[in-house]
Amino acid sequence: MLKLGAQVSIAGKIYSSIDRAKSLGCNTMQIFARNPRQFRKASLDEEDVRIFKEKVKKEKINPVVIHIPYTLNLASAKQKVYESSIREFIADLIEADKLDAQYLITHMGSYKGSTEKKGLLKISKAISEILKETKGIKTTVLLENTSGSGNWLGYKFSHHRFILENVGWHQKIGLCLDTAHAWAAGYKINDCQGVDSLVKEIEEEAGIERLKVVHLNDTKEGLGSRHDRHFAIGQGNIGKNGFYFILHHRHLKNLPFILETPKKSDEDDIKNLDTARKLYLDQR
Repeated sequence: MLKLGAQVSIAGKIYSSIDRAKSLGCNTMQIFARNPRQFRKASLDEEDVRIFKEKVKKEKINPVVIHIPYTLNLASAKQKVYESSIREFIADLIEADKLDAQYLITHMGSYKGSTEKKGLLKISKAISEILKETKGIKTTVLLENTSGSGNWLGYKFSHHRFILENVGWHQKIGLCLDTAHAWAAGYKINDCQGVDSLVKEIEEEAGIERLKVVHLNDTKEGLGSRHDRHFAIGQGNIGKNGFYFILHHRHLKNLPFILETPKKSDEDDIKNLDTARKLYLDQR
């Protein structure tokens, strides 16, 4: 069965996101558990958490995926930012676990003002500390690949390997693949050979069993452009051909696919979800 969902809003109450996901026909979903562009202002209300979990069970949304706020930077060369990012990450991971979210997705961070190697070491140290402070937590942290714009780490899977090695291949660290980011980073995934090559690299660098979620996004940016801009499924440079092979690849097809495509209204999500479903059902 196709596991397909989208990024949905938590406006109003956090449990309202489940109603929004269900209205789109999703059986999985992704949310920000708080404002993604601000530092933490409050904790989740316990009653809201209880209702959220009730609704998830009732509507059979699985898995529930949470994306970490953009304000956090575990590779920051600024010590105050680095330390506050670790503190907030720990709090976000604890809350994700309270919500029974299976995965908490994070970008690796930017090493601006430092070097790539030092940035990777800082992330590794931060994640080790986070894991130490959250023993017993069930939620798995997923490291997302990036387009590599600016000084962002994670644009190649050797970065994921470096961190995994430095945290002792901890079982609570996995991967999230973003297709638009992969294209912008230089992975030519608009044909069967390109998708196979990408999957092979993930297998060699991190182990394909650690890949838990796919962000399904197209892009109009050039191959290897390093520009992070998402576009409607099948209407960009990855195209319907590329997404057909992504959705049908034996190592990917059973994973949850989450759309983060641009939208002006729910109709845009509905169209993109429908395109993905049709490609998945295509028996060419």
